[in-house]
Parts: sequence; structure tokens; C-alpha cells
Amino acid sequence: MSRIGKAPISIPAGVDIKVSADNVVTVKGPKGELHQPVKPDFKVELNNGVLTIQRPNDEKANKALHGLYRSLLNNNVKGVTTGHATRQELVGVGYKATNSGQILDLSIGYSHRIMLEVPKEIKLSTVTEKGQNPTIIMESADKQLLGQVAAKIRSFRKPEPYKGKGIRFTGEQLRRKAGKSASKK
Repeated sequence: MSRIGKAPISIPAGVDIKVSADNVVTVKGPKGELHQPVKPDFKVELNNGVLTIQRPNDEKANKALHGLYRSLLNNNVKGVTTGHATRQELVGVGYKATNSGQILDLSIGYSHRIMLEVPKEIKLSTVTEKGQNPTIIMESADKQLLGQVAAKIRSFRKPEPYKGKGIRFTGEQLRRKAGKSASKK
């Protein structure tokens, strides 16, 4: 049995979980409400504040989905209680990030500014301090949506390996290259 899939999910106080007839799990808490569809073959049970998932058989596809569904539901429970957050920093001379509401305005070395409308489920803020790289902070209950938007922002200017310029996650370690001057000897 999947070690991740068989692990029970403990439900904290203030979180309400409903499993509909068509196997859609609704998780509702102080930070929001999330829905997660689960294949009809899988059995989702809520007993005494513990959520468990059981797979129908030991086929390879069902073993893989068992751990996946458990992880997705656990992320939903964590999201509606504490929320998920991501921080990205802009490394480069003249790189700027500002926001007005849900519109993110990036100036990252192109001839034009990049404007991105962030979904309303995500709380967006930008921080610019003297001597520090501009930082984009996003918070949401939905981890999947948060990761998707963060990846989209990063795709505008991925960090390059020579100088490290670009948009990177805070604390991310980049693999740096020496450049052409290192090979001349």
C-alpha cells in the first residue's frame, strides 16, 4: 500500500469537509473553500476528525493516484487553515515590481513593461527596500493555483546561469557557470 496514500489526514478545528455523491471533496475553512474531484473508484471516508482514502485495487495506476489524492486533499486542508505563500525576488539592475490591486507590473529589462492580472483568489503584494532585491509575495489557500501563477511570473525572465539575473524563488540555489574567461589559460 502507498505509504503516502494510507496516511490519514487529521482535520483541525474549524474545517468542514463534505464528500458529495459524485466524489467531489469540498474543504471549507477560515481561509476559503476548495473543491477536489476524486475518481469514483476511490473511497473517501471521514471518521472522528480523520480523513482516509482507500483505493479499489492494487493496479499500478490506482497506486499512483492513491498518494496523489491524499497529497492534494492534505494541501487543501492546510490551505484553508494556514494558507500557502510564495516569495519571488527580481535579481538584476533596474528590475522593478509593483502592484495595483490584482495587476502586477514588472519591469525586467525588456523594452516594455509586463502587466499580469493575478486571479482574485491570490493575495498579491510587492516589497521594494533599499539595498534589497524587489520581492513579489503571493498568498492563497489553493496551492496548485499559486504554483501555476508563480511559474508564469518566473517564465517571463528565468534566472540565467552566468550572472544569476532573472526572477527566482527566495532561497533558491542556482547552478552558476564560470563563463568564457575561465577557459583561457
